[in-house]
Amino acid sequence: MTVRTLAMGMIVAAALSTGCSATTRHKVLTFFFDGVPPPRTPAAAQAQQAGGGAGAAPASRVPYREHGPYAAKLCNACHDAGATNALIAPGDQLCFRCHDLGLGKTYVHGPLASGGCLVCHDPHSSRSRYLLVSESDDFCLHCHDRQSKGGIGAQHGLQENCTICHDAHMSDRKYLLK
Repeated sequence: MTVRTLAMGMIVAAALSTGCSATTRHKVLTFFFDGVPPPRTPAAAQAQQAGGGAGAAPASRVPYREHGPYAAKLCNACHDAGATNALIAPGDQLCFRCHDLGLGKTYVHGPLASGGCLVCHDPHSSRSRYLLVSESDDFCLHCHDRQSKGGIGAQHGLQENCTICHDAHMSDRKYLLK
């Protein structure tokens, strides 16, 4: 190593150790080196200082909920080990091998009646309760239009979760009312 290279390295180190901003340090480092990671955001830096580590999720994120067999790595509970990603039963019957919903009610929600559990639920993991494919506060409105649901005046302008009054799977009452 020459004296000139050593001096240049010391100048760069001195510049980086002074109070310059993360953006400035990043510009200097990328001038001299390839593959320098981008500067961390203040939230990521704060999470790492709090003990979260470099890859930790921000505290506001909800952890994933996992389906029991998936969490236990019992893939063969649903998948055929001999065939890539093949199911051990037809998709419209698979969930009923473990989940007994007793479909003896008068009214059954369409996706459930047709075995389409995956319309609403993720079979592996989700950040939403009940392994729903999205948050439950407006979940029903992905398929159902609130404006077209007339007839009951109390429903208009109601901001509550639909399942306060309706059962998501089945009911003996019309409109899946509880």
